[in-house]
Amino acid sequence: MDDQDRPERPRVGVVGLGAMGLGMARSLRAAGYHVGVHDLRPEVAADFAREGGTAFASVGELAAGVDVLVGVVVNAAQVETVLFGPDGAADRLRPGAVFVMCSTVDPGWSAALEERLAEKGVLYLDAPMSGGAARAAAGELTMMTSGAAAAYAVADPVLEAMSSTVYRLGDRAGPGSKVKIVNQLLAGVHIAAAAEAMALGIKAGVPADALYEVITHSAGNSWMFENRMAHVLAGDYTPLSAVDIFVKDLGLVLDSARPEKFPLPLAATAHQMFLQASGAGLGAEDDSAVIKIFPGVELPEPKPTEG
Repeated sequence: MDDQDRPERPRVGVVGLGAMGLGMARSLRAAGYHVGVHDLRPEVAADFAREGGTAFASVGELAAGVDVLVGVVVNAAQVETVLFGPDGAADRLRPGAVFVMCSTVDPGWSAALEERLAEKGVLYLDAPMSGGAARAAAGELTMMTSGAAAAYAVADPVLEAMSSTVYRLGDRAGPGSKVKIVNQLLAGVHIAAAAEAMALGIKAGVPADALYEVITHSAGNSWMFENRMAHVLAGDYTPLSAVDIFVKDLGLVLDSARPEKFPLPLAATAHQMFLQASGAGLGAEDDSAVIKIFPGVELPEPKPTEG
């Protein structure tokens, strides 16, 4: 597609309407975009359409009509399906369109994906993000991106609408995912440490709400303690980011360090904690449910709803 034929505001689609993807689609709508969406759960896409977007029955149908397709799925295997599965996007995106890949994946795989899409004339941005569901909905994500200047030229307005900060980390795919891997090391370790600390305090007889109040106003606080231990206080393990996400992400962290022969003792311990939680049947619960692996700890119960 020639530049002269491209609309001033790129046409945008979002694939994957989980906690993050739905918020990102809504933030794009709030910025004035007409947003097309696809999700494996048709009812979720239909709900978004009732808000003013457009639901598409297949990825290919969505891809054929957009300049920027944002993929917000769980892992590399799902990205493969989005792009190269039945009626996948790779063969339906127009030459010069951009695929923005927001999943946490192996950086080498991401770099190879850029080359595979280039063979079809499709541009690519390696663009994992951080910030959580609330910031996604507010258009305040942090995006760790890398890719060719031509891809940014098309996708920049879309990135800006979804985020408060867009970091450009390189002119080829890979560096964005490398930085996200480091971020996930810290995120996973912080959640595991927060759970361990909260569990110790409760076991020692400190009221959970008092412990939370003190720690969140002390030097030991972290963003993850403040955010995730609030879920524990509420007894609410509805998954915004699930235990199994960190089984996957910390696994990627460890895999990325192995060729470098680089030791990651804290990441390895945190990974084992999330594996233990998943093995206990907690994989689909919120990642704060890693606290449930500690024995003999009476965790707060869900607060009764007012009727």
